[in-house]
Amino acid sequence: MGIQAIFAEHSRERKNMFGNIGFPELLVILTIALLIFGPKKLPEIGRSIGKAMREFRRTSDEIKEKIEEEIQAEEFKEIKEEIDRDIKDIQEGVKTDIADEIYKDVDKDEEGEKTS
Repeated sequence: MGIQAIFAEHSRERKNMFGNIGFPELLVILTIALLIFGPKKLPEIGRSIGKAMREFRRTSDEIKEKIEEEIQAEEFKEIKEEIDRDIKDIQEGVKTDIADEIYKDVDKDEEGEKTS
């Protein structure tokens, strides 16, 4: 499984962050939190959790972007190496073609001098 597939799977999972928790389960969790922390602390705790989740999401998005940039850089490097190999092959082919033409011309000149 490639890195891009892993991130695609992670994105799908993140969209369904609460999994199979429905409204009744969420209501039970909030009621328990209200009983444990009290009505005065609950908004503060909610804000703290919200900030932590936003920071985590932002950081994970930054890491994902960096990894994608590295993947693209590696792909570009491979493409550049392939192009460099092709250019070298073409240059060698041109040199060979030119050398062949020169030898043909020299051979023709030598044959012309022999017949004269």
